[in-house]
This record gives sequence, structure tokens and C-alpha cells, in this order.
Amino acid sequence: MRLVSNVRDRSDVPVDHQVRISARGGSLNRVDVTSPAGKLTGDLSDDGRRWKSSGRLEPGIDYVVHAVAERSDGKNVTRTSRFHTEDLTLADQTFASVSPLQGETVGVGMPVIVTFDVPVTDKASIEKHMSVSATPRQPGTWHWLSDTEVHWRPKAYWKAGSDVSVDLDINSIPAGAGVYGQENRHVDFHIGDANVYKVNAATHQMRVFQNGALLRTIPITTGKAGFTTRSGTKVIIEKFASKRMNSETVGIKKNDPEFYDLDDVKWAMRVTYSGEFIHAAPWSVGSQGYDNVSHGCTGMSTENAAWLYSMTRRGDVVEYTGTDRPMTLDNGYGDWNASFADYSSASALS
Repeated sequence: MRLVSNVRDRSDVPVDHQVRISARGGSLNRVDVTSPAGKLTGDLSDDGRRWKSSGRLEPGIDYVVHAVAERSDGKNVTRTSRFHTEDLTLADQTFASVSPLQGETVGVGMPVIVTFDVPVTDKASIEKHMSVSATPRQPGTWHWLSDTEVHWRPKAYWKAGSDVSVDLDINSIPAGAGVYGQENRHVDFHIGDANVYKVNAATHQMRVFQNGALLRTIPITTGKAGFTTRSGTKVIIEKFASKRMNSETVGIKKNDPEFYDLDDVKWAMRVTYSGEFIHAAPWSVGSQGYDNVSHGCTGMSTENAAWLYSMTRRGDVVEYTGTDRPMTLDNGYGDWNASFADYSSASALS
């Protein structure tokens, strides 16, 4: 009887390789493939003639194959062989960071954001091994923004109270150009109340809804001429009880008459990467509800800002209307500024 292995005594086995053991002139009783990283899972065929791995290999380690087979005359035969997987540097592996965080409660507009530290060029291969599931069930899709960032959003806003699980089964999966997934990731998070804030820059009002009920209408001011606030759907990205706001971060230099440097802006909530916030603006209370006088942010009284800040989570939705300057998909969590059909067209599997 002969035992045949596709990895025997090799020192360069790729991490996406499937280990196969077969018996000629007999049948396999047992196959164990072990390493310092643990035991490699696998399946034995019904006729006992073939074993193939179902788990994935780890880079740069030694594996031992221990096979027990039964010959046609009834005697057991044991064979041991070894192999070594290819060595991979960190540049050959891509690690996925996931947002939201494990256990986080977020708003109904929060996308799942996966960021890779090494570019993914075989997006389809990686995307096949990424999934998002929710209770209750909600359809959705992946959308690649770049070689290093991919988002997932449901077809409509998340249902309040949902529980969501993200599974990235990408360890040792080819990511293109000789790069492999570095590690599997699993994240569970929760969807809180359906907070949706509707801002009308033309009427200078914000209506605050929670789970469909109008809680408060807030007088606001948005961007003046030359600094028009973007219309579209924005999502709360991060919150600051106090934040310094300096116009140089958005390209307004010190010698510009529009320059500002405010070191203690209260109750600031970011809605775009380009610098739009919702925040307390006590200096513009006289214009709130009547005129747009800001540099693009949404300002309100300190009392209203504190109240809104206290109920707001990352992922809450802010829907802006009343200007001719559009929001974009990549300026913050702009995922809702496309139809679901257009959004899903940027899936590698569409």
C-alpha cells in the first residue's frame, strides 16, 4: 500500500494550499496534521481513500502529517511526513480593522467599515469570505471605496434594536499580488434608537426625530455664501465635548479675513471628513433660525447642542436639504448618498 501526499517534505507550501492525502492499495483510518499553531481540520472521504484539509495553513511554520491506513490484508500502516509553509512578511499579509467596535451601540445609519493595512487587489477573493448578518434579517451589500477600504450598508437604515455580526473569514485567503489575509475577524455590535435629524438650510431649522417621533425643532445656522453646507445624508462620525476649531485645517490661512481659531467649541459632532460639525455656537444665536452665517458647520444654542449631544451616538443620521452643494459618498460616512443599486454596483461580486 502507498500513501500519497501533495505536500510531503516541501518547504514552500503556500498558505492557501489544500493539503491532500490519499491511500493506494488500502484505506485511511485517520489523518492528523499538527503544528505549533494547532491542528489542521480536514475531512475523510466516505470510501476512506482520500483526506483533504478544510482549515487554512499559517505562514512560516512546520507541520507534521501523521496518517494511519489499513492495507488490503487488514494490517495497519502508519506514515509520518513533514512540510513547512512559505514565510510571509507583514508586507505580504493584510490586516483588517473593523468598525463599529466589538460591543458598540451605534445609530441606524452606521455602515460597517473594513480597512486593510496592505492593499487588496483581488477584491472578489476577499469579499467572498466577508459577511454581515443581522437580527432581524436585513439585506445589504459591500461597496469598495478603494483598495484599502470597503463598506457594508443595509438597503435601508438599520432597524432600531438590531443585533449585527460581522465575520471576516480571510485568514490565508489570497488578496492579490502575492498578499494574503492575515487574520480572521469577528465583531458583534448593536443598533440603538432610530435618531434621525432633518436639517433644512433654507428654513434654518433642525427637526429631531427619535423612532419616528418629533422630539424638538431647533433653530440653526449653516454655511454662508462661499462656505455652503452640503446637502445629502450625513452620519455622525465622532463626538467631542470640547474641541478646538482652527480654520487652517480647512485651508483658511491666518491672513484671510475669514480666519478663525476657537479653542473651546462645545458639544461638537463631526459629520464630514472635510470639517463640517454640528456644535454649540453661542456667538451666532441672533442668526439661528433666520440666516446662514457659519463656515459650513451647523450651529445652535449651547442648551440645544448639549441636549442633542447627550442623546446622539456615532452612526446617527443627519439629513440635510436646502442647498445646491451635494454630499459625496467618501466625505465621511456618506454611504446613503447613492441608490442601493448604484451602491451595490461597487461590490466586487456584483
